[in-house]
Amino acid sequence: MDRYVVPIEPSSANPKPILRPRWKRTSIELNGCIESKYKREMSGLLVQSYSQIGVFSHLYHIDGRPCQTHMNRIMWFAGLDHQGPSRRHGVSALEFDNQGIYLASVTKSGCLMVHDFESLYCQSNVTSPWWKEDETKHLLHIYTNRRLDSVRWNPANQDEVACTSLKSCEILIYDIGYVSSDPVEILTKRPSVTIHGSDIVRGFSDVAFTSDDSRVFASDTYGSINVWDRRSSKFPSVELTTNSHNALNSIQLNVENQIVYGAGKQGMIYMWDLRGGRTSAAFQNHKEAYHPPMASVKVSSLLEKIKSLKAQSDIVPKDIHSINLDPTSSYRLAFHLDDGWSGILDIHTLEVTHIHCPPPAWLTGSDISNLSYLIKPSWLSTNSIFAVGSSSDKGLHLLDFYPDPSSPCHVDCSEEMANSSRRNGFVSLSEDVSACATHPLNGSIVAGTKQASLLMIDQRKKGLQGEEGP
Repeated sequence: MDRYVVPIEPSSANPKPILRPRWKRTSIELNGCIESKYKREMSGLLVQSYSQIGVFSHLYHIDGRPCQTHMNRIMWFAGLDHQGPSRRHGVSALEFDNQGIYLASVTKSGCLMVHDFESLYCQSNVTSPWWKEDETKHLLHIYTNRRLDSVRWNPANQDEVACTSLKSCEILIYDIGYVSSDPVEILTKRPSVTIHGSDIVRGFSDVAFTSDDSRVFASDTYGSINVWDRRSSKFPSVELTTNSHNALNSIQLNVENQIVYGAGKQGMIYMWDLRGGRTSAAFQNHKEAYHPPMASVKVSSLLEKIKSLKAQSDIVPKDIHSINLDPTSSYRLAFHLDDGWSGILDIHTLEVTHIHCPPPAWLTGSDISNLSYLIKPSWLSTNSIFAVGSSSDKGLHLLDFYPDPSSPCHVDCSEEMANSSRRNGFVSLSEDVSACATHPLNGSIVAGTKQASLLMIDQRKKGLQGEEGP
């Protein structure tokens, strides 16, 4: 073969190197980190990739007999319950534990359930709307004989789950390690008596634990936040007041357990600082003390300062259904109003930086009565994406609340930015959403509905032959 080879004279010119575009994925794998710009670009694809992959109707049993939520659901479908699903048996709250292993849910009928998330995810099957969850996989299913409106895990003891009711002045704390329908602890409010001698029932709308398990906070229907020291008494030692008797619907604690946020009627957001001064000293005694907020803002007044929004809409005070701190930016407080609007309050500047205004229910022909239901949203753990159930459609909004004018919801977003690839997502679902919770690690979303079902929302998987799977 050598005789067929023709030698080539060496060239004096240097050959030009071949330029190839840098492969982003290789860069990520080699560097071991993901750049914020790349994460920002991929968040748009993430928002558009979600869909409903599973639905689980609440057709469960206790001791072999249908539970109360099950019975109320059947009555509603049969037309025997004239109060509607949101009044009788819908899922009122959901929450994952810190690791995303278990999911706790409560219904208005009074059922407390703890699901094994991995089992729930593996059973997801959207092809059958009547798919039944394997009840043997439930970690806990208790009927409390009272309406339940909130549920929270104790961050310091992940065996404890706390529940509250708008119709009761008690906080029920259950230990999932015990096979018992009785709570291990009950925290209660001291009875309040009017001048006529009758008790005032101050139901609790929301509950929160400090990270060290020393104190429990609960917002009531009379405009106060009650604080218990579990080490000393079953009665509250401190009451954070608002100088108003309007109900508080939602509370939040910041990461350091130093600031308490409360929100509710007329769109008011209150803030209490538990550091130093008289408020801090009050925690050292065992007698109930009363403390006003250090600051308060009215959301409608802040929205009126947004000229582009005021030019298009009439700004009127609306009740706040829920508030949630952004897990990636502790100074950003998300709020959701009873007309379906959602936004971001910057705690440092006390300004609304983001706002999302979906079409009103009457415009889409939806049931306006759904607006009276307390919808509870949730943050995804990364990328500042806010998941909130739609007030006018059967679906879930995935809102891009990124802390930058490039966000389509930012109040300073220009028309050029609004036409970019970054946009909000909407996931069509089979039922009306009342509450949702996002997995702290993998981004899966579980939505509770007004028909008491659990909907699994995630990216669809592709099989080897290209067919879609759950």
